[in-house]
Amino acid sequence: MDEKLETGWLFAFYGPLLTERQQKLIALYCEEDFSLSEIAAREGISRQGVHDSLARAEAALLAMEEKTGCVARARRQAKALQTIEQAARSLPDTEAARIILAAV
Repeated sequence: MDEKLETGWLFAFYGPLLTERQQKLIALYCEEDFSLSEIAAREGISRQGVHDSLARAEAALLAMEEKTGCVARARRQAKALQTIEQAARSLPDTEAARIILAAV
């Protein structure tokens, strides 16, 4: 998976546990799709400083995922739900099937 996308997933779950500065830099990088140079210019720090701060924040996010596994669990649940939805759509067109599909 794309590293930036993976960081975005981790940030969605664990972002509030980072410092405000780390949150801001990760948001600019992942959500706003700023380059390291653009973030550096905006924040008044060096490109290397942005890189180092992002690396520390990403390491913290990965450590949180290793301890809790919330992102992996959410992915498994999403995959299971997709399987359930596909199975429900393959049911014959009956009133019971329509009720099941309405619940999904």
